[in-house]
Amino acid sequence: QVQLVESGGGLVQAGGSLRLSCAASGDIFRINAMGWSRQAPGKQREVVATITRDGSTNYPDSVKGRFTISRHYARNTVFLQMNSLKPEDTAVYYCSVGVWNTDYDLKSYWGQGTQVTVSS
Repeated sequence: QVQLVESGGGLVQAGGSLRLSCAASGDIFRINAMGWSRQAPGKQREVVATITRDGSTNYPDSVKGRFTISRHYARNTVFLQMNSLKPEDTAVYYCSVGVWNTDYDLKSYWGQGTQVTVSS
């Protein structure tokens, strides 16, 4: 089993910044891709950033140039730096991680979510 612990959410004014962290622990042989998604009330979950094992990143247009995803390989941690935040970025943010366990099975895990609220 793998556990993901998120941190870094909170309340910030428009134009401000926040940095989210998500640390994975447990039965991990190797971590594959990592990512962040968000879900606002009444809306579908939206992927906002992904990073592959080789470090390639991808963002939707809604956050491109404002959000940056990165990872610390040794600490099995993924980060999301969010700058120039807008009220429409308000949502619960979830990390996701693809994990090869010690039985060489690839499974996906989700964090518990962290609230980000941007005031206007």
